[in-house]
Amino acid sequence: MAKRESAKIVCELLINELQRLKNVKKKKRVWVRDWIKKRNTLGATNNICQELSLEDQSSYRNFFRMDPSLHLYLLSKIKVAIQKEDTNMRLAIPAECKLNVTLRFLATGDSFSSLQYLFRIPKNTVSTFIPEVLDAIYSALLDFLKVPNSIEEWKEIEKGFNEKWNFPGCIGAIDGKHMAIRAPMFSGSEYYNYKNSFSIILMAVVDANYCFRYIDIGAQGRHSDGGVFDHCSLRRMIEQNKLHIPENFVFVGDEAFPLKSYLMRPYPRRELNTDCKIFNYRLSRARRTVENAFGILVSRFRVFEKPIATSVPTAVKIVKTACALHNWLQTRYDSNYFSLGLIDKEDLEHYTFTPGSWREESKSNELIQLQPLPPRFPDRNARELRNYYCNYFNGVGAVPWQNEIIR
Repeated sequence: MAKRESAKIVCELLINELQRLKNVKKKKRVWVRDWIKKRNTLGATNNICQELSLEDQSSYRNFFRMDPSLHLYLLSKIKVAIQKEDTNMRLAIPAECKLNVTLRFLATGDSFSSLQYLFRIPKNTVSTFIPEVLDAIYSALLDFLKVPNSIEEWKEIEKGFNEKWNFPGCIGAIDGKHMAIRAPMFSGSEYYNYKNSFSIILMAVVDANYCFRYIDIGAQGRHSDGGVFDHCSLRRMIEQNKLHIPENFVFVGDEAFPLKSYLMRPYPRRELNTDCKIFNYRLSRARRTVENAFGILVSRFRVFEKPIATSVPTAVKIVKTACALHNWLQTRYDSNYFSLGLIDKEDLEHYTFTPGSWREESKSNELIQLQPLPPRFPDRNARELRNYYCNYFNGVGAVPWQNEIIR
């Protein structure tokens, strides 16, 4: 009996203590931390950004990847879309702060925690508005990323490849890259690629000036490379004649793509004769534009140097917005957008090739090449067109240095 009474007393005490704890009012959490309240006086937007704008525009350009004038222009284009209204509880974060955080994120790939301390904006708030700002930037710059849709536009691109890269009839270099991402939750092996990492695939067509003319983003890394092209919208639009491409104009790609009447790929490397080697060299010369475009993209936007630590939908927005910014800045800056040492260079007098610095950097970043596609059985028209180009490059279309280069 004594034990039962003791147990009863203990239970009553526990019940009373639990009831007391339940009735105790929880201490309210801090609504806004004191150091965040000092955003307008000590945050990066009103301090280091203003200093660089007035005193060191070269460093400002390095900080945001653009000059103050372009920054102001971009802000004017998206301000209405990203600016929220003030409330009785708190003031809204200025649109300029949001744009600054987003551009710095793209330029460096800094974590949201790091950006939180630099700009004095909570990281959960940063993670909320960055996708919104990315959407606004992409919408504002969409005209710089439009797929050509007229004979005149395609002919202008073909002129660039003919004059700069000696490949008449070429209207774009096509390639794809695995853009590394953090493993999505509950995704299994859907995004797991052949390099034993997780990725989404960026399929792109680039013109002679390293500008993206078409992008397709978001295919899961597990997909075969031929399958990505077969299911991308570009192939469907071409084969359904929706892009008004002139007859016998072609894209150029590497071994990851099939040979089509509108898409040239190299001859298989086994048992190449001199004529085929020259064709492969001339094609690779034009195709390197897309490789260099990817290299420039990663060099200017360091968010791609490591796996993107966001959700997949946000990662897709990051990639397409970076492509739009790349085209816009390339158009505005022309040759000053990047250093010449960044891209490949040929010395045609001494028959030497110097790889761009991005190639060395790519060994440590998270940009992964597509796998070569085993040769298929292309249709007759595709084989005949490739043979025509081969004969042309070894005949009237030959360039003086090609024989020395392939040795």
